[in-house]
Amino acid sequence: MTTGFKFRVLGPLVAGDAELGGTKPRVLLATLLLNANQTVTYDMLTDALWPNRRPRSVAANLRTYVSSLRASSPEISARMRTDRLGYSIAIGHGELDLAEFTEHVAKARQFRAAGALAEAAGQLESALALWRGDPLADLPGVHAWGDRLAALAEARVVATEELLSLRVAEGRYQDAIAELRPFLAEHPFRESGWQQLLLALNGSGQQAEALRTYAEIRKRLVTELGVEPGPELRKVHAAILKGEAPQQEPAMVRAVPRQLPQDVPDFTGRGKHIGALRAIFTSGDDSASVATIVGSPGVGKTSLAVHVAHLLRDEFPDGQLYVDLAGTTSRPRTAKEVLGSLLRSLGVTGAALPDTAHDRATLYRSLASETRMLVLFDDAANAAQVQGLLPASNWGVLVTSRQRMAELPATHQIELDVLPTSEAGELLGKIAGLDRVNREPEAAEAILRSCGYLPLAIRIAGARIAGRRGWTLNVLERRLADETQRLSELKAGELAVRASFDLSYRQLPADAAAAFRLLGRLGPSTIPEWAAGALLDRQDSADLVDVLLDANMLEIAGMDTIDQPRYLMHDLIRVYARDAAETEARESLSRVVSGWLGLVETALAQMPVSIFRPLPWDGPRHQVDKSIVDAVAAAPLHWLDAEHETLISVVELAANEGLDELACTLATTLVPYFDHRCHFDSWQRVHETALKSAKDTLSQAALLRGIAQVHLYRDSYTVAEATFAKSRGLFIEAGDALGEGFASCGVGATRFFRGRPLAALPYFHKGLNTFVDQGDVHAEAYARQAIGKAQMAIGNHTEAANWLERALMLSREADDRHREGRVLSELGRLHGTTGYTKKAVRYLEMSLEILRDLGDDLCSAYALHWLADLHTTSGDFGRAEVEVRQALAAFRRLKDRSGEEKAEWTLNVLRRRRGARLEQITG
Repeated sequence: MTTGFKFRVLGPLVAGDAELGGTKPRVLLATLLLNANQTVTYDMLTDALWPNRRPRSVAANLRTYVSSLRASSPEISARMRTDRLGYSIAIGHGELDLAEFTEHVAKARQFRAAGALAEAAGQLESALALWRGDPLADLPGVHAWGDRLAALAEARVVATEELLSLRVAEGRYQDAIAELRPFLAEHPFRESGWQQLLLALNGSGQQAEALRTYAEIRKRLVTELGVEPGPELRKVHAAILKGEAPQQEPAMVRAVPRQLPQDVPDFTGRGKHIGALRAIFTSGDDSASVATIVGSPGVGKTSLAVHVAHLLRDEFPDGQLYVDLAGTTSRPRTAKEVLGSLLRSLGVTGAALPDTAHDRATLYRSLASETRMLVLFDDAANAAQVQGLLPASNWGVLVTSRQRMAELPATHQIELDVLPTSEAGELLGKIAGLDRVNREPEAAEAILRSCGYLPLAIRIAGARIAGRRGWTLNVLERRLADETQRLSELKAGELAVRASFDLSYRQLPADAAAAFRLLGRLGPSTIPEWAAGALLDRQDSADLVDVLLDANMLEIAGMDTIDQPRYLMHDLIRVYARDAAETEARESLSRVVSGWLGLVETALAQMPVSIFRPLPWDGPRHQVDKSIVDAVAAAPLHWLDAEHETLISVVELAANEGLDELACTLATTLVPYFDHRCHFDSWQRVHETALKSAKDTLSQAALLRGIAQVHLYRDSYTVAEATFAKSRGLFIEAGDALGEGFASCGVGATRFFRGRPLAALPYFHKGLNTFVDQGDVHAEAYARQAIGKAQMAIGNHTEAANWLERALMLSREADDRHREGRVLSELGRLHGTTGYTKKAVRYLEMSLEILRDLGDDLCSAYALHWLADLHTTSGDFGRAEVEVRQALAAFRRLKDRSGEEKAEWTLNVLRRRRGARLEQITG
């Protein structure tokens, strides 16, 4: 709930009327506000508070500043939270200017997409009015905020540009000109701003001034940056020259989202439920109308929801959204994921999409209040998954779930049962053919009984009959009569009753699943409550029965003569329960996962040697057909790319099903591929998944080393070093010398990239000594390269050359082409630093040829960038520009922020030097 207390970071830090005291408490609060409603780790806070030298007792000092902050205002104290990872601050809607800014900008874009230009401009004016200067202007020099503050400054500039373009689009040319001139004085190279100024001048009849302005900016771009104006600016200029009206960006008309799945063409019955649902959503109430449809698997929840949603289309003119919540899968969708999808459907994209679930929910509810839509949340796991997704008003919400949702507030619940006999017969006739059903009414009735009048089962039975014109209904009747084969028979294409039941069964807690299997053995009769208790022989038997009731895997048949409830399983569910094995097919799953493992090993055997070594797997292996193995070996990267998502799922499956060692082995085996393709999200995901199931010290050590490497790649050096150190300790505990060596080098790498090459060297040498002792030539070359890089950074160029030349020799002896390419790059850098430009270029070109041949896009990009540096220095500007732009494109595609920043810096240097040369030539 919004209060009168306001936090402001878009300018000097303000927290209501609180006196915040010294600099450190203010930095602490600002860091929390920049990450509002998220836990800020102790490491992140430490980096912000002490960027250079930490005090001896970081924890004690941090607690002191937290206490000081709490004491400064009860409003601040009430919002601060502590957990095992760090601190957070809880911010409500309208309490933080940064969140308000983001919300206004998102609304503006939605209004513009709908053609409401005046409303869009109003939202942007409100957004920009929140700024009081540079963000956190009274707390300069906090390095930990650098990227975030730069992004905020850019967001402000972009919002200003969007507002100015709206002024022009609305025909407010004089206002636009008056605002554009000071904006361009402050941001002289924003071509979009110059484009709007030309449009405004031309629109106001000042064509000559527009042409003069174009000449001015062109001269400035060429002189100062060495570049011509971009195509959009040139296009506007050309139109003005011809006396034509320049093509202005049209106001976009937002497409009304119609995301519902296709309605079921043979939908049958459910008239009472359809009427009830239509009444709920046509009541005229301004509050959000919420209805849940619950029932057992296969009862037709989604079909009913989709059918009703189509009928309600006119009631919700702004659109209908559909979201599969994946509640019956092993990974139900999170609130953050779902809110992201919903906001994208509402026109919020790119930088306008908030980072946190809380901010996304706030923006979602705000945007929802201005529209009238229907959203269908299909397959909800439980009420908790849906709770945070409900809009505040105006919308209609339909939810389907196998779980009862009594705890969901202000909700109308529809409990769906099997079809009545007449509607079941009608459905079978529509699918199988009414004439065939009418010819064999007794067989048709027997089929319906075997299907238990369950819509999914009837649909499958009808499809089987329809697809076999030579069958009589008696054929299927006889097949379904055998209970042991019934579920196997009820399968047609992708539809299968067993698969539908599987989804619900897998969601049950282990003890409830065991109770389900036992209750299935009692036969088709109803079960009195005492009998269920006797069968389960547990004090919490009633609780287990409640779990099955909530999951719609068991139903209440009524009360008996002694006022005891009696329970009943649907016939098909009972058959499923009886067939379910006590062990969840572990051996079968193990065969599948080990088969995937073997194929990954086959693919990686064709790729460059990696310093990331997998955990061993000594268990049984499934031998995949040789033709498949050969196909994988022939195109390993192509196969790995195609199976990328599947392999992630296989690791998660193995971890979820208790195949702990296989999960850990497959996760670590995949690392060379993830490293090669820069799939850092996937890498972290499978390692964290496997780590949760890792039981032995060696597995934990290897997985932590992988996670540390991802943090290193993402420039999270504090977390990376701590994780490498933890991994190293576990390798020592496990007695794995090679692993200890790699983890030691990891610690060294974090120190190197933090600008501490001297502190890195002891760890690189520890790794090297281990690799030499173990006789691992590939690892030795890697360590020698690392030492050479550190010596180069220190300025010991002769030492660096010796280490790198030895690393090059070892990599060639071991036929390690990837390491050879990496070392050649470093030698190229070294010779460039010492003035041997031609030699440096030769080494880098050799490196680039190898790395491109191996498909290593990231290392190739770094080699290109270093070549661009050399060619910029030597004055070969044309070649340098081609190289740096190629490198920049690769860094952006691979999301390498560090490389991107380096390439942008080189590009700016190139432009300045090119401009300086042009000035010399022209005098």
